[in-house]
Amino acid sequence: MITVVGTGTGTPPPPDALAQAELVVGGHRHLDAVRLPAGAERIVLGPLAPALDAIEEYVAKDRRVVVLASGDPGFFGIVRALAERFGARRLDVRPGVSSVAAAFARLGLAWDDAVVVSAHGRDRRTAVNVCRAHPKTAVLTGPGAGPAELGAALARTAPGRVLVVASALGSAEERLERVSPAEAAGRDWGTAVSVVLCLDETGALGPVRTLAGAARPDGWALDEDGFAHRDSMITKFEVRALALARLGPRPGDLVWDVGSGSGSVAVECARLGAAVSAVEKAADGVERIRANAGAHGVDVHVVHGEAPAALYGLDAPDAVFVGGGGRELPGIVAECARRARRAVVVAMAALDRVPAVRAALTGAGFGCDGVLLQSSRLAPLPGDVTRLAAANPVFLLWGVRPHAVADEGVAL
Repeated sequence: MITVVGTGTGTPPPPDALAQAELVVGGHRHLDAVRLPAGAERIVLGPLAPALDAIEEYVAKDRRVVVLASGDPGFFGIVRALAERFGARRLDVRPGVSSVAAAFARLGLAWDDAVVVSAHGRDRRTAVNVCRAHPKTAVLTGPGAGPAELGAALARTAPGRVLVVASALGSAEERLERVSPAEAAGRDWGTAVSVVLCLDETGALGPVRTLAGAARPDGWALDEDGFAHRDSMITKFEVRALALARLGPRPGDLVWDVGSGSGSVAVECARLGAAVSAVEKAADGVERIRANAGAHGVDVHVVHGEAPAALYGLDAPDAVFVGGGGRELPGIVAECARRARRAVVVAMAALDRVPAVRAALTGAGFGCDGVLLQSSRLAPLPGDVTRLAAANPVFLLWGVRPHAVADEGVAL
């Protein structure tokens, strides 16, 4: 068996965990905090592959191995790598308190409604977008994705968030500091950071939950009556349903809603867990989007400006919905396609604009498809009978970036 011991957040290893160990693997601070058995070999964890190779040599000879890890090693920890290499049945896991649980405990906050995201060895844009979209997020940090980098990204789009930086949890040097994103961006935090909590403190207590993690919406393609809008200028729910299917918004994504109008698409994407930037040129539209986002309990970053100029300072999106635009529409779509990592969806009422928009998508290397949506809704007639009332037809085009291109670096 390989014994995996969670430590480092104030929980000492069980007394028997290290007994008769012949190889002990762990980080510097974990190894320095325990007394190793006489004759035991010690390996400091750096790159994982050499450590796994050394463990395999000991396991092959039935020699006892102990791995020391931070907190709960089954929670974004080394258990996954060990199970993949040696099989779960070879593991004797002794979990400690995770850094996430410890940080929330220090604040006296429940965390069953928190979203936990790891930025350790991963693209930090996912963590940034989750922080933007959810009121209670825990980020497991890593090189290039610490409090300063998270703060710099959030200061532009979610400056009202509070970051709680938890360092050296469980040690004599333990420290928790509350800072704004801008304050976090301006500091050197060193290497002792355990976890960063990103909070919207207006809703920090959160509702009573049955399922942990991000809440799922109770449906989508909501009725137009669920949004404030002007003169029926709103993407109808039939169009929204297919647009959402092609956009594929999910936690960790950033979606642009360009020519947002009422913000119905922006709000729906945010309800599905994505971070959203809504671009709208009309001042009354900007206020309408904010009101609709507030009414549905989601965060939408609203940009008052006209595309394509208003798009240049925004972080690169995963997907884009374009719902407005006159003669400038092909140019707007071309700019969106240049920046989008995955997909661009365009809704149009005018037949004349379809060829130019299609050319803009294919010219950017996207595969392009589309439909003409024509729907008729049930409407009452006198005498307790029903007729079909036709809605205006809408062209929906979508471009999808080939996978080989989608994975290439696009600047955050």
